[in-house]
Amino acid sequence: MSSYLGRHAELYDIFYADKPYEDEAAFVHQLIQDHNLTAGNRILEMACGTGSHSFALEALGYEIEATDYSGDMLSVARHKALQRKSKVRFRQADMTCLGDPEQPFDVVICLFDSIGYVKTNEKLARVFSRVRRQLRPGGLFIFEYWHAAAMLRGYDSIRVRRWQTRDGELIRISQTRLDCVNQLGVVTYHIYELSGGGCTTLNETQTNRYFLAQEIDHWLTCGGFTPLKRFNGFTSDETINEDTWHIVSLARRDD
Repeated sequence: MSSYLGRHAELYDIFYADKPYEDEAAFVHQLIQDHNLTAGNRILEMACGTGSHSFALEALGYEIEATDYSGDMLSVARHKALQRKSKVRFRQADMTCLGDPEQPFDVVICLFDSIGYVKTNEKLARVFSRVRRQLRPGGLFIFEYWHAAAMLRGYDSIRVRRWQTRDGELIRISQTRLDCVNQLGVVTYHIYELSGGGCTTLNETQTNRYFLAQEIDHWLTCGGFTPLKRFNGFTSDETINEDTWHIVSLARRDD
């Protein structure tokens, strides 16, 4: 699960500068308002990355504790928190072995398809069990995942993106191959940082799992949750088909 190490973590916010974090946080907020029966405001975010979703949710009035496996990503998040004078509490943790909370959370979230870092059935069952223990009875679990139907039909084997920076240019080449038997997308990033007439490079391979919607509902039910709704990304559209790349799932912890 080692991802976004060192310089890759430092460049993360450039790569995803156009991601609509505030809009996605607003969608999560609306789900909570519509389904959180006790109107609690304590959220645990798993796989928080550099904290952008956490900061957006904090601005909407939530008390946030945010965890990530990557110490390098958390270093960036904590630096951003100091700049913003944010009260988000960041800590390093593997989502497969979260300890019991001092006080149960009202909501647990895991966004940006990060549940896919959990690649085996054994570990996925462990994560759902751990999430349930983080939540108060009736608490909500909101998470996003890669949809298998779209991945199998339409993934790009090679993608190239470029960004202008203050000092030069960034080029990222993403090469993807699928391990269909194990439902894994293996993505190798080749990153070229051009500055001052020179070029530095870094390479990193990430492996993420993709899921079928009914498969996720099965895991939720087995893990002590009631699946409530599925959404086509961060929209109110509940139509899921082979063109749906990202599914946002909403579930409630059983009492």
